[in-house]
Amino acid sequence: MASAWECAVHGPVAAPYARVPHPTAEAVRQLSRADGVPLWSPLPLLAGWTLGGLGTADDLRTGVARATAVALAGPSPLGGPADLVLVAEEPGTGLGAHVAGRPDLDPGDCATGAPDAKVVAAGHLTALWRCDSAGDRVAFVGEALGVWLWAVLWPPAAELVLLEHVELHDLRHDAHASLEMTVGAPSPRLP
Repeated sequence: MASAWECAVHGPVAAPYARVPHPTAEAVRQLSRADGVPLWSPLPLLAGWTLGGLGTADDLRTGVARATAVALAGPSPLGGPADLVLVAEEPGTGLGAHVAGRPDLDPGDCATGAPDAKVVAAGHLTALWRCDSAGDRVAFVGEALGVWLWAVLWPPAAELVLLEHVELHDLRHDAHASLEMTVGAPSPRLP
């Protein structure tokens, strides 16, 4: 077995990516049982928001998730639709950078100065800094539970969602095993 898999855009990657475009409660439960990085979601979901997709990059040798993605959709604070993809990943995995539209694997030197946003992740106030992204979206990155936490929003004005009290929970915890999330249309934002 090879020690890396090939991505058409980024070359060798440590773990192949798999997408669950039509998430169900059972798919959330299956992904939440995996070891590895957190599976972040706001709980309760933001008012009017729905779950639109899940993704994971698992090391096939160990079965451990190196990255997870949760896609959500709902109303933008300024009106119109908005999308949010939350990515948790080990450094060097590249899923968050890919979702943000960056050509590299990690966020680079964006965590300087005061943070641009804050969320609560696993009960802890977590700073997020804006990093370079493709022009049709805005990306924020920080660190939570020892791995990168990316929040990527479409359109860029949807960044105001992060001004609301956003409390992220790790769906891997038993307290969320019976969770029923409102599922919406499949997200076009997951790779």
